[in-house]
Amino acid sequence: MSAGPYAGISLALLAATAYNVGLIQEKRALGRMPALDVRRLPHLIASLLAEPAWLAGFALMLFGLACQIIVLTFEPVSVVQPVLASGVVLVLVLSRLVLRERLKGGETWCVAAIAVAVVLLAMSATGAKDSHYASPGWMAAVMVPSAIAGLAFAVGALRKRRRGTTLAGVWAGVGTGLLYGVAALAIKALSGILVGHQTLAGIAIGVLSSPYLYVLGGSLAVAMLLFQAALQAGRASIVVPVSNVTGSVYFIIAGTWLFHEHLPTSPGKLVLRLTGIALAVLVLVVLGRQAPDQVLDGAAADPALAGARPLAQARR
Repeated sequence: MSAGPYAGISLALLAATAYNVGLIQEKRALGRMPALDVRRLPHLIASLLAEPAWLAGFALMLFGLACQIIVLTFEPVSVVQPVLASGVVLVLVLSRLVLRERLKGGETWCVAAIAVAVVLLAMSATGAKDSHYASPGWMAAVMVPSAIAGLAFAVGALRKRRRGTTLAGVWAGVGTGLLYGVAALAIKALSGILVGHQTLAGIAIGVLSSPYLYVLGGSLAVAMLLFQAALQAGRASIVVPVSNVTGSVYFIIAGTWLFHEHLPTSPGKLVLRLTGIALAVLVLVVLGRQAPDQVLDGAAADPALAGARPLAQARR
């Protein structure tokens, strides 16, 4: 099966738009909910499922993921992932217009640098086709430690209870980004089943018998729950870009190697690719080394969190 490059890019843009608009809708819904506690998973899940506005955002995200699976069947990682990562620009615009979030001077420059890194990665994309097969052994060797590290970063950030601070948002974003990156690798591996089977029965059997389906389900579920807690506690304009660029850089590096995609042969595109990755890593280091700022309270806090705290206190 094959699709034209414009069709693939258009579908990737649709996936990025649906996914990130869904994130903003979720953030708005989280502002009307009690504070989420990752230590009480059943209560956390029940709270999310009982909120229609959150479910609407979640449905948009699922639609975006479905589009992502389809486009990864036809296009290489280096083409699709930069387009998906461009959704960070939409998040920044909507977080300012819809959520009324504001960044400080240093944060503004760092987030702007993330956007530049995404553009550089997109400009480095090539049209070369990649393989849909990766060695199961190497996949496990990459995915398992990445998932463990992501879980440790995200849970550690949320346990510190520095709600609304830049530092907690950065580490939660890095942790969830790694988990989402692992899920993206599983999606890429599953997309090969659509290529290798010609019938619906063959596709269904192949998907259900693949360990990547369960890796995808587990990593997405854990990442989503941790991400929701981080999104409620922090600012979307920090958590989402950091999570997005972490997952994107991780997926581009790991996916290019695991699925046997070559680096750009053009010196110019190679420089753009390496510069984009280096800039993204540098920004994460700079944000992560910022001094822990004080928890924001009242009207100065994140609007979503400002709504969550009174609700939580009212139920105690």
